[in-house]
Amino acid sequence: MLASMLIRDALPADWPQIWPFLRRIVAAGETYTWDPDVTEDRARALWLPEPPGRAVVAVADDGTVMGSAKLHPNQAGPGAHVAGASFMVHPDHAGRGIGRALGEHVIARARADGYRAMQFNAVVATNTPAVALWRSLGFAVLATVPEAFRHPVHGFVGLHVMHRRL
Repeated sequence: MLASMLIRDALPADWPQIWPFLRRIVAAGETYTWDPDVTEDRARALWLPEPPGRAVVAVADDGTVMGSAKLHPNQAGPGAHVAGASFMVHPDHAGRGIGRALGEHVIARARADGYRAMQFNAVVATNTPAVALWRSLGFAVLATVPEAFRHPVHGFVGLHVMHRRL
């Protein structure tokens, strides 16, 4: 775990630090259902949602953005009381507790924002560190959609739908 890290709302000025690691993660094609060739403009629009959505960043003492997350209603209208969220940790900072800290922060923020539950629609089954993290934070796998994700190494693998009450 890091000695010191601040998690705060993302600012437009944070994007130049978010984009390089977001692009790297998405281009790898192992954990996100996004187009691996996503454009910067499209990625910015997806990652920095309009209210009631929000994005946060995990920032080191020197101002380095080490990870980011976004929180938003999982569905519109009558389904808007369930939150959805996405998380990315800069690969150079992986394994240092940043994902856990972001997860805990976003869960608390969702609860404070009045959401009743949180649902992840597409957790790649082979992303075992993420699955283990979300399970440790109280999420359960409700279902696995077989062969719903084309992994560049493992071929067609399942996508978990994960959920927890807030």
